[in-house]
Amino acid sequence: MKELIKYIAQSLVDNPDHVEVSEILGEQTSVIELRVAKEDLGKVIGKQGRTAKAMRTILSAASTKVRKRAVLEIIE
Repeated sequence: MKELIKYIAQSLVDNPDHVEVSEILGEQTSVIELRVAKEDLGKVIGKQGRTAKAMRTILSAASTKVRKRAVLEIIE
């Protein structure tokens, strides 16, 4: 999951070196935190949050396959 979000985020931003992804594992749920450069934050979120919503949808579909719940948090 972590690698998937990192790949998508690096494809979207101008500074792929500043993309940081960390994962906090729980029993049934894992929280994936995404940090990007301040100037790239708008690209990751998208207009009206559409890009972020699409990333969460992809993450949800991938996590369903491994029977675990994953939540994406975009951190400023």
